[in-house]
Amino acid sequence: MNVKQLQMCLNWNLDTTLISLFWEEMEVGFCFTLTTKAKTLNTLTCDGLGVLCVCVFHQAYEPEVKRTRGDVPDILPEPEAEPTSPVSDFENSYNYVLSRLASMDLAIHKLNVGHYTLDVKVSQLMDRLSRMDGKTVGELEDSIQEVYQHSKDNRKEIGRLEGCEKGQRIGYKCYLVYNSLEDYAGASRKCIERGGRMAMPRDRKEQEALADYVKNFFHPGNWPVWLGVNDLRSEGLYLFDDGTRVTYFQWRKHFLSSQPDGGRRENCVAMSSDDGDWWDHYCDRTMNYMCEFDDRVAL
Repeated sequence: MNVKQLQMCLNWNLDTTLISLFWEEMEVGFCFTLTTKAKTLNTLTCDGLGVLCVCVFHQAYEPEVKRTRGDVPDILPEPEAEPTSPVSDFENSYNYVLSRLASMDLAIHKLNVGHYTLDVKVSQLMDRLSRMDGKTVGELEDSIQEVYQHSKDNRKEIGRLEGCEKGQRIGYKCYLVYNSLEDYAGASRKCIERGGRMAMPRDRKEQEALADYVKNFFHPGNWPVWLGVNDLRSEGLYLFDDGTRVTYFQWRKHFLSSQPDGGRRENCVAMSSDDGDWWDHYCDRTMNYMCEFDDRVAL
């Protein structure tokens, strides 16, 4: 191999960084061994005719270092990681699924135990109910009704005592104004629940006494209060709230607005607090009301 052929071989491999160069003469020409930074062993052979061929070896080239007996290598080879076996991965997944199934089985068992306990309690309750005869149920209903009636009676007695203690005594009756708004039906119901009835002045004496009491109660304002008087049953036929007929009236008399003037629309009566006169009103109007109670002490 001449110098020109050697130059051709070197020029062909200019993009490779040469670290060491070894060559030897062969029968077909010269063979140059080149070691690159990537530690890949390339052998370039140039024959006598100038034809270039390349042989690539996949084994990295490492220069032989002579060591005396007993020398320890500078860098120990790193142990290769053991490849993960597909069988071991499958076993791990299988064991995980088994553990989850066991947990679910335990939870289902607990639910079944709780359901069985609830079934037993329901059965015991149904058995107790079936052993209760009609007589026991009837006695229980009677006891409840008795307690309810005692509660109503106590509420009425408390209302009556309050009416006579806080209100105005007139003859054998007590009257109390309630400063809360109710329509006519609501006021009547409230008075009955308290053990009384709506105020029903039956003569001039009671009317004048109630007019003074209401005037002092709302002084200096002017607020109407419901009385137990209406003509709901028949137009123009005024009755007290207990159904008896009204024989004494205290209608407002004025040239501009004489009462009653509501006709069939205004059927419930209220007392004005400034002068005690009566006015007819819509029964669904809300206003203060006055109840009367029997004074048992006077009786």
